[in-house]
Amino acid sequence: MSRLLTLLAFLCAVSFAAVPAGAQDNPPEAAAPAAMAPAAAPAAAEAPKLDSGSTAWMITATVLVMLMTIPGLALFYGGLVRAKNMLSVLMQVFVTFSLVSILWAIYGYSLAFTEGPFNSIVGGLSKSFLSGIGPDTLSGVIPEYVFVVFQLTFAAITPALIVGGFADRMKFTAVLWFMGLWLTLCYIPIAHMVWGGGFLSELGAKDFAGGTVVHVNAGIAALVGCILVGKRVGYPREAMPPHNLTLTMVGASLLWVGWFGFNVGSELAADGIAGLVLVNTQLATAAAVLGWMFIEWLLRGKPTMLGAASGAVAGLVAITPACGFVGPMGSIILGGIAGVVCFWACTGLKHMFSYDDSLDVFGVHGVGGIVGALGTGILMSSTFGGVGYAENVTMMGQLTTQAIAVGTTILWTGIISVILYKVVDAVVGLRVPEESEREGLDATQHGEAAYHL
Repeated sequence: MSRLLTLLAFLCAVSFAAVPAGAQDNPPEAAAPAAMAPAAAPAAAEAPKLDSGSTAWMITATVLVMLMTIPGLALFYGGLVRAKNMLSVLMQVFVTFSLVSILWAIYGYSLAFTEGPFNSIVGGLSKSFLSGIGPDTLSGVIPEYVFVVFQLTFAAITPALIVGGFADRMKFTAVLWFMGLWLTLCYIPIAHMVWGGGFLSELGAKDFAGGTVVHVNAGIAALVGCILVGKRVGYPREAMPPHNLTLTMVGASLLWVGWFGFNVGSELAADGIAGLVLVNTQLATAAAVLGWMFIEWLLRGKPTMLGAASGAVAGLVAITPACGFVGPMGSIILGGIAGVVCFWACTGLKHMFSYDDSLDVFGVHGVGGIVGALGTGILMSSTFGGVGYAENVTMMGQLTTQAIAVGTTILWTGIISVILYKVVDAVVGLRVPEESEREGLDATQHGEAAYHL
């Protein structure tokens, strides 16, 4: 526990020390289009009309994000674990996606994207069970049902990312309990704070598609989980290499393709900004692949497929908050930096604090999300080809705001995740017995085997 608190304190110090206190001028403009709840759309002289082109694109984008999760993330993770735990990881991702879908429709969407009595932190229940929404209800120029499901895919992939932190050793029952509670108490409040009209949105935090809401959020929860659940039996004495890097490469490729729905779809329209996001996502990812590969090649003597795939995900993560605000050259800078920094986080930082983050969720998503969120505040400057700042807002002021958003996410998710893991441990127990872990979770938790050779 002391090591966990030390690491969380270190992360908070990094995020807040990025800029000096009091450097903010006036609050920047409101959040990005992706962050706008239907109720937050600016008033217009005419009632908004359905745009069939944007609607068609948003349905496509929604399906692309689903592709990212199942099968993309599932195969990426599945190839990274040992063969005896392949199906357990697939099952955890698959069922988490299903569980969150139902909870989102019952209360998640309403709490994230409506106003409530505690609106700075969380919304209300006016649209619980999707009440008041019909086929003709619009969110901007698209049907609100489409917006609901698009945001559902974000809410579903975020807890699914956490699975990689405690892979190989957590009870399936505990996974389900934790995911439901974490969605409610961590994901929904952070999503509302940033995108639903909460205090980070009002402060002017920029998170186009989920750097803090998705990646820092999931990365911190995974870090807390891997420390509290404990290291895998035999780690780090025994070698635990990925059992199928071919599947990991397929999964990474599906993530790369699906991420265009994630990022470009967050514009909520088929327009010029969507085109900017498209090129930024591609360039940042490619730069991160090269950044990770070259630093690994330099330090370890050989470039690896695992490194290239991990670099791609690091670049995708880092560009997520910035993709609608930076220019193409800024996206290359951000991606290259993310590839190098995330490589260090998955090697040096991990060994420095000696935690067993099985699939490097924190090193890639947590650190990559922090790099992207803070980098947004710098690279959105018109000096670097970005969209520029709001009136009376300086680079230092925006960077301060970004650091506040990162720090808030670290503290909120870190503290509540500790509580949730402890509660679930007390109720059902977090970890499988040692003999079950040695045999593998596929057999002991699900009675199946991924391969019959």
